[in-house]
Amino acid sequence: MRVLVVTAVPAERDAVTRAFGDVSEVAVHEVPGARLHRVGDPGGCGVVDVLAGGAGPAAAAAATAFGLASGPYDLVVSAGIGGGFAPVAPVGSLVVASGVVAADLGAETPEGFVPVTGLGFGRDRYTPPPAQVRDVAAATGALTGEILTVSTVTGSAERAAALLAAHPQAAAEAMEGFGVAEAAERTGVPVLELRAVSNAVGPRDRDAWRIGDALAALTGAFGKIVPALEGWTHHERHDS
Repeated sequence: MRVLVVTAVPAERDAVTRAFGDVSEVAVHEVPGARLHRVGDPGGCGVVDVLAGGAGPAAAAAATAFGLASGPYDLVVSAGIGGGFAPVAPVGSLVVASGVVAADLGAETPEGFVPVTGLGFGRDRYTPPPAQVRDVAAATGALTGEILTVSTVTGSAERAAALLAAHPQAAAEAMEGFGVAEAAERTGVPVLELRAVSNAVGPRDRDAWRIGDALAALTGAFGKIVPALEGWTHHERHDS
């Protein structure tokens, strides 16, 4: 099985590769537009390539597209740390996306926000394969729920409440998942999103953030994800 993991920043990338051994021993492969960190053949489960694609959905989509061009891949995973909606996803928890949602893609109107689909074009969500969501959640102990992709990180209680009102199934927010999903969808590769919660969605309180703990949780999760998906065949992926 070949898996492409896309993070935003090198610290997240290294947290993923650390699950498979010493980061200093990871092979680096340069491909046009991307720098892939290859984790060999962990546990006989296949090749895992990890890249830090940059912050935000546009950078994530571009990096994922370049990474996929070096494929073929069986699965793409958008991974990293993110904010959790309390009390569903407390700091330190893991969330695997039941839906990858572009929460602020659309238009403001006098009546309020209208998603891009309400304007008559585009899409604003992707649904990862439910069977694989269940497998990853079971293997890692992650919660399941929608993960919102935003271009501006939430910084107030009012904005957090508005997002939950519009997306009551939301468990977390981050900045890259929808961009990764857009690129993966165009090449027909299934996508998952996994976030380790470093802070609560709402007023920004840097002193309360637990980035180190979240990165450690991400490492622990990836030590379990690939083996959990080892038996996932092409037929099962498309019939799930």
